[in-house]
Amino acid sequence: MIKKTLLALLAAPLLLSAAPKDLVDLQVYPKDAHLVTLRGKQQLMVQATFADSTTRDVTAEAKYTFANPKLIKFEKHIIYPVVNGATSLKIEFADRTLTVPVKVEKASEERPIRFNLDVMPTFTKGGCNAGGCHGAASGKDGFRLSLFGFNPQLDYQCITRENLGRRINLALPHDSLLLEKATGRVTHTGGKVMTAESSLYKTLVRWLEAGAPNDPAGTPKVVDLEIHPKQSVLEGEGAEQQIIVRAVYSDGSTRDVTHETMFITNNDVSTKVDGKGKMTAGQRGESFIMARYDQITVGTQVLVIPKLKSFVFPKEPEANYIDTLVHNKLKKIRITPSGLCDDNTFIRRAYLDVIGELPAPEAVAAFVADKSPAKREKLIDELIARPEFVRMWVMKWAELLQIRTQNNRFYYKNAVLYFEWLRDQFEQDQPMDKIVRELLGARGGTFSNPAGNFYQVERDTQKLTENAAQIFMGMRIQCAQCHNHPFDRWTMDDYYSFSAFFAQVGRKTGEDNRETIIYNRRSGGVRHIVGNRDMPPKFLGADGPEIAKDSNGQPRSGFPLKSGEDRRIALANWLASPKNPYFAKNMANIVWGHFMGVGIVEPVDDVRISNPPSNPELLEELGKRFAASGYNFKKLVRDICVSRAYQRSVQSNELNKSDTLNFAKSSIRRVRAEVLLDIISQVTDTKNKFRGLPNGSSAVEIVDGGTSTFFLTTFGRATRTTVCSCEVALEPNLSQALHLLNGDTVNSKCAQGGVVRNQIKEGKKPDEILDDIYLRCLARKPTASEKAKLMVFFKEGRPDEEVLNDLFWAVLNSKEFIFNH
Repeated sequence: MIKKTLLALLAAPLLLSAAPKDLVDLQVYPKDAHLVTLRGKQQLMVQATFADSTTRDVTAEAKYTFANPKLIKFEKHIIYPVVNGATSLKIEFADRTLTVPVKVEKASEERPIRFNLDVMPTFTKGGCNAGGCHGAASGKDGFRLSLFGFNPQLDYQCITRENLGRRINLALPHDSLLLEKATGRVTHTGGKVMTAESSLYKTLVRWLEAGAPNDPAGTPKVVDLEIHPKQSVLEGEGAEQQIIVRAVYSDGSTRDVTHETMFITNNDVSTKVDGKGKMTAGQRGESFIMARYDQITVGTQVLVIPKLKSFVFPKEPEANYIDTLVHNKLKKIRITPSGLCDDNTFIRRAYLDVIGELPAPEAVAAFVADKSPAKREKLIDELIARPEFVRMWVMKWAELLQIRTQNNRFYYKNAVLYFEWLRDQFEQDQPMDKIVRELLGARGGTFSNPAGNFYQVERDTQKLTENAAQIFMGMRIQCAQCHNHPFDRWTMDDYYSFSAFFAQVGRKTGEDNRETIIYNRRSGGVRHIVGNRDMPPKFLGADGPEIAKDSNGQPRSGFPLKSGEDRRIALANWLASPKNPYFAKNMANIVWGHFMGVGIVEPVDDVRISNPPSNPELLEELGKRFAASGYNFKKLVRDICVSRAYQRSVQSNELNKSDTLNFAKSSIRRVRAEVLLDIISQVTDTKNKFRGLPNGSSAVEIVDGGTSTFFLTTFGRATRTTVCSCEVALEPNLSQALHLLNGDTVNSKCAQGGVVRNQIKEGKKPDEILDDIYLRCLARKPTASEKAKLMVFFKEGRPDEEVLNDLFWAVLNSKEFIFNH
């Protein structure tokens, strides 16, 4: 007996130890190493991916073998050059083998120091040119640098020409005020930024010893920044992962700049990152690490999950690719999704989201009674085919296009024609790319071609530029007007080159002074505020139509533009095409945000590197399929609505109760202003009258953003004065609650429509009328408990009609009615 017990105790650790994980992928970053001059170097990182979707930095565990070790020196997983030549590196981990080609050139030559390539990054790395330091508009303590280095030549002048003999000292470089303050040897408001042993300090000294030269003509520029890995799934607090950053230059060369890059985390509770790019996992959560070098910012997604003894993702069907990609993310972060909502909840949710109305009691009863497995897909198809679907999305686009009257500038007739043109596009089921091309390329009179009102609503070239980027690509590029975007890739050059597409828009008044004739002036341009340069048109994130050509002499962008041709046509053709990586994804994200309550990128019109998508693979696939469908808007809506992700319950479980980003459960959303007024009128059988519309029209159909009511204003209807998604306010507040409780909208409509009175005349009993009120408003009957409590009110001696109207009023004021769930 004792022996058996002893053997059991000895075996226990083996039984309790975790089983080794199955390795499913092994990657090395970068894929090659090209070392030029004796200062060349390349750090390597090896990442393993396991069957449970977790990743691990296994750089220290791998085995490294060089085919010709005499060419290089390998220390702390960094390759340094020794002798010119080419070799290869074999990396072994578990049962996997990887090969990295290595090339060494000019191994004995010194690389000349360059201000732009070497010195400027030190100011960014040290935080010297940030907005809170010398990058402020007026500088700091008499020393001014351009914000994040957007103007290197100005910085060169400030460093080398101001306070001559004090800021830099070429005779005694170590005594330069620039270095004395940075190292804390002299009082410095910003404190100690670097040590005398740091690479930043040595770079500055080397530049000063060389005579602080300015860069010669033809010095290559950084054109791209590579960051690896793109995603990490770190398990357990304290898990580490190295980041590798490599700069790509205009001459085709590359350089490892990991240690010269500035790293920023947007969630240091979940992930911290040090100055050398080493990430350390903290508490469970998601974070995004930004890497800024030169004037470019890139980033990597990090998912931190706890070590769970057991996690089994439920086996459930997937309606389409959306569910597959949502599930993939949930598996990675070990969150269990909620179940599907019931039929009553689904029909109410779908009606509100797709057509902005509530289902009739008869429709609810028929849907719940239907036992066919495809009834939800069938319902979605029926709703998408209804004219109310068009009204909903015309309203959404009227907000984006700012259809709103303005005194002596944009008249009601223009607004009506613009609105009707938009309605006609959706009624004809026009592809989204065609609609955008017609808007951007519009010419002629705004009466005969209402799409031209895009250029009558906004006449300022820079505002047009910003609006086009925000509406069609989801980007807020306003920052880049005055300085390089601090949290995105866009520079001032990008901003003004994109503005150049709208610089030749001509406008003149038609025979009717309310009409504007839009035409191409064939001349004019945009000048950069730094240097007053005339900027050629250039697509955001791509070559411009006139800029670059391939080896065959053809325009690389595929959108040629001859002198004098309408630049807007080239822009429209590129922007609404698969060659623009932002358009399809932005449209998909807008639609996703409408139906799910939160975008994959949120806010939906704030796409930037520092505001990454919560599920990049899902956003990429949505955009890809939207483009492949010929930009079929209805198909995109259907794909989303038939997915289980859309149909989930709002009820949370233990693992997803705090999750708001990964669509593990449905979100509770306040019904938007227009739809809320419409459904109050619908269930009370009352009508509304709005300017220019017949009595009984819906608030969704209001043409003019300036037309409103107290109710619509209180509940956050968009004024359409900007293109920002923040125009639509969905947050509940005290004013809204007071208006519902005490205002005349709900109070008067309950009695005005005569819903209760008419049903009493038909001979219905109070409990039947109560069932009808619940079905009208909540798409369900009251529960037995609710009904028992409510029926007590009929014993107080008041008339049944009075009691029922009070109960009707109470249901209309309930959270369940005001929110879509």
